[in-house]
Amino acid sequence: MPSSFSPDYIIVGGGTSGLVVANRLSENSDVQVLVLEAGKDLSADSRVNIPALWTSLMGSEADWQYKTVPQPGLGGRAIRNPLGKALGGSSAINGQAFIAPAQAEIDAWAKLGNPGWDWAGLVPSYKKSYTLIPPSDQATLEHLGVDWINDEYRGTSGPIKVSFPGIIQNPLCKAWIDAFHGLGKATNADPFSGNSIGGYSNTATVDPGTKTRSYADSAYGTPIRQRSNVRVLTEAKVQRILLTETPAGTVKAIGVHALVEGKTETFTPTKDVILASGVFNTPRLLELSGIGNKELLENHGIQVHVNLPGVGENLQDHLMTGLSYEVVDGVMTGDPLMRQEPEALAQAQKLYVQHKTGPFTIGGMQSHAFMPTPNVAELLDKCPRAQGTNDTEYYNTVRSILEAPDSSSIAWLMFLAQANLHEGGKSFVGTQLLPENFASLGCAQSHPFSRGATHISSADIDAEPTIDPRYFSHPADLEIMARNVQALDTKLRHSKQLSPFFKPDGKRNHPDAFHVGDLDGAKKYVLDTVTTAYHSCGSAAMLPKEKGGVVDPKLIVYGTENIRIVDASIFPLIPRGNILSSVYAVAEKAADIIKGN
Repeated sequence: MPSSFSPDYIIVGGGTSGLVVANRLSENSDVQVLVLEAGKDLSADSRVNIPALWTSLMGSEADWQYKTVPQPGLGGRAIRNPLGKALGGSSAINGQAFIAPAQAEIDAWAKLGNPGWDWAGLVPSYKKSYTLIPPSDQATLEHLGVDWINDEYRGTSGPIKVSFPGIIQNPLCKAWIDAFHGLGKATNADPFSGNSIGGYSNTATVDPGTKTRSYADSAYGTPIRQRSNVRVLTEAKVQRILLTETPAGTVKAIGVHALVEGKTETFTPTKDVILASGVFNTPRLLELSGIGNKELLENHGIQVHVNLPGVGENLQDHLMTGLSYEVVDGVMTGDPLMRQEPEALAQAQKLYVQHKTGPFTIGGMQSHAFMPTPNVAELLDKCPRAQGTNDTEYYNTVRSILEAPDSSSIAWLMFLAQANLHEGGKSFVGTQLLPENFASLGCAQSHPFSRGATHISSADIDAEPTIDPRYFSHPADLEIMARNVQALDTKLRHSKQLSPFFKPDGKRNHPDAFHVGDLDGAKKYVLDTVTTAYHSCGSAAMLPKEKGGVVDPKLIVYGTENIRIVDASIFPLIPRGNILSSVYAVAEKAADIIKGN
């Protein structure tokens, strides 16, 4: 690292949000930016670039491999919580689904005390981050039911390439659309309008030209490697932020300690330290640096610089589960590839290398739906309300969203392979794979009432954080989810458009999957199988300080002059669906805010 390089901004974390902010700040050649990333540069790694190989990254060196504490709400199960550890962060290891939030929940961000962070204020940032590239032929558009694109909300010039992973050769994509038409629940608008409900073919962060993953490193990171005003250091583990007291009674970040090539180095910014380390590592770094709950820090022998009890609190996530049904002979699924059958692998590789087609081009899912839960108000009336005085506003906010007309309390999805969720392994796919071929119908929460926390477990910088999402601590979450698992089996599975693709007496992923038709069976199945959808956020919330906030609407950490947070930790309320699109939007808006100052 040349000593002549004196960064204006130090960005801790070269992940999804960190690389966006690094790219945008360094557009001005007079601004010097240093990015410190703990993981490696995996830009040439086929597991990252080939869309179908994403599950092989779970539990690998590209994953922090964190795990929750045992969850009482899940019968004592501990859940693995993957988090990307590489340039590009979680955008390098996820299933590539690119899902839109709803206007109501982003408007709620503003109502919770964040002026400028409403839907109108964020739409330009969503659009700025991506380019939607629909199929060029009418036949594919019709097969996927894509007649809803609204140019007012569509990204047309952003760095992330977004396409439709569904293909005309896959009859299940069309059957999904037709089934929702049959149920009267096909999407009623472009999901990116923020006001849609119903089933549709979803988009994914896959470049349709190259059929490779489009993610923060390929889209935002590659261009900055050519800029002389940016330095990106990989395998640089930041240990703590160095702080000094100011005459105003706040603290100022004067540097960061990082372990680089076995030596502790000190890096000094002239302006800000920007945290983009993700939902678990951002609060962890604050606490290790003496910013957090005074009691917790003192218990670990850490000098308290800023008593900020909200650090690590407000942790939110979506839980998901699914049912795998054996498909009729001749339907192509991902199972032979997952079982690594030589013939299937050779065929997939040939199709991918020679024609950029076939199963290697498809990541997590192609079919998605935002769904309401019938009689949700009545259901919520039977459950307790807020669980504590601090939860009242949060409870009321979530409830008002769930009860609004045309609002979604759950996402339904289809995954074209088996999901062995009872295993609780490195990924939901499992390792003890069944010999038959399956399609899975799944669901994921939209707006859970349960919230948890993540905190340091000791002052040792190498100790893993204590992650306690408190899954199902609010009983309404289980009630909503179990009813939707029931509906997947009794309504969607038996729809006349989808049922012909499933063997009438076919196998399922687990004996308990045959008993979800009644509510008690559905609850047991959910409790035994549910796992994270990898959407953790909210652990350093943008909220007023008295409401447990950690950053203000300018993303500056309370009690500090120049520490900002730009990742999913700042979400005050989890958006519906996969949070990736919102992580990009927040990072784009964050860069604009920082430039404006």
